[in-house]
Amino acid sequence: MKKIALLLILLILPCVLAINLKVEKQSSDEVMVIGLKDPTVFDLRITNLGATDSFEFYNLLGFEMFPVGTTPISQGQTKNIELKISPIGELSSRGTYTFDYFIKGQDSSEITQELTFKIIDLKDAFEIGAGEIDSESNSIEIYLHNKVNFDFEEINIKVASAFFGFEETFSLAPNKRKDFTVQLNKEDFKKLTAGFYTLNAEINVEDEKIELEETIKFTESNLLTTTTKDYGLVVNTKIITKTNQGNILEKSQTTLEKNIISRLFTSFSPEPDVVERRGSTVYYTWSREIKPGESLEIIVKTNWLFPFLAIFFIVAISILAKQYSKTDLTLKKKVSFVKTKGGEFALKITIFVKAKKYIERVSIIDKLPALTKIYERFGGEQPTRIDEKNKRIEWVFEKLEQGEARVLSYIIYSKIGVVGKFALPSTTAIYERQGKIKETESNKAYFVAEQRVEKDEGE
Repeated sequence: MKKIALLLILLILPCVLAINLKVEKQSSDEVMVIGLKDPTVFDLRITNLGATDSFEFYNLLGFEMFPVGTTPISQGQTKNIELKISPIGELSSRGTYTFDYFIKGQDSSEITQELTFKIIDLKDAFEIGAGEIDSESNSIEIYLHNKVNFDFEEINIKVASAFFGFEETFSLAPNKRKDFTVQLNKEDFKKLTAGFYTLNAEINVEDEKIELEETIKFTESNLLTTTTKDYGLVVNTKIITKTNQGNILEKSQTTLEKNIISRLFTSFSPEPDVVERRGSTVYYTWSREIKPGESLEIIVKTNWLFPFLAIFFIVAISILAKQYSKTDLTLKKKVSFVKTKGGEFALKITIFVKAKKYIERVSIIDKLPALTKIYERFGGEQPTRIDEKNKRIEWVFEKLEQGEARVLSYIIYSKIGVVGKFALPSTTAIYERQGKIKETESNKAYFVAEQRVEKDEGE
């Protein structure tokens, strides 16, 4: 009888001593964001249906688990526990993940529980969106949505697009969204055409950075305005301005008419695309495509002064413009006869170089006449290159200061005599002035063989 009683005690005792817990998970949709230090948090409600005990939470799958140590729960007591887990190493898995963990009592008895959560990359936690814009918009709504059950305590976002740009730092609770109202400056996008544009967002959380893209729709808007100004009696000026204040390409056609007399003294800017005469009337037509934010300005001037006065001004302006283009550097070329002991025909070429303004990278290039050779000794500036094959001689100067002058000379000779007028080509100078490449030429030099050697036809 005693043996039977002892056996019953041994069978019942483990059941009495084993832990008896009711574990309820209060939270849902937990996520683990790869790259962040914040742990994944599970809200557990644990009721101790057995004896008072202290419990330890642990797992065998490579996750760090909190709380650390033991947690006391009295008999019949219900306690809310925040169970936190963090990966110890790198995680290659993505998507839904289920793992087992253990709750162990002081007598080493334990129960096994199961947790399910989702493992995601940071970029999968967010969604960015934007409203539409038209040519009259003063603002646009942008939002960033936290799609998961994860509390982002500090987010830095930098947003850039063709219309605007901004940066802001904020926190974002689980499954919440942050809205931004961005003020727009119409000058920033008045030249943009309707269509879809990219919005780029750079998001920084802790040490992690991601980039998101979204599209902004720029809706179509048609608005072509026309203004006309007309003034002046002796010199009449008419200005027609067409401005595309919309955001799509606009086709514009403008027609003006002049009689056969006034047309002789009328100028246009820009020139018309079509000129058509019908009887005594001439029709001028401009057909253009105007981009958003751009304008077409047509200037029509009719000058009733004596037409020769207009010609005089045109000629004077042309001469001044041509003269002005030569003021940086002047070249003057002279030729003179040289006596030789052998009786060869020889000429001394002299080039006078003067810089009227500061210039850089100056190349003076002269060409030799056919059937002539160059004498290899030079009295002044030594040439940089001599190309006998192509009959070229060149001097190169890194710079010439304003007012600086150089004299270049060399001697050419030929064993074949020359009869009549001997012509030498112009000397060419290529140089740089204020970042622009310019070119100028000297006069042409001549020598008449019948004249005495002292006679110089010069320039």
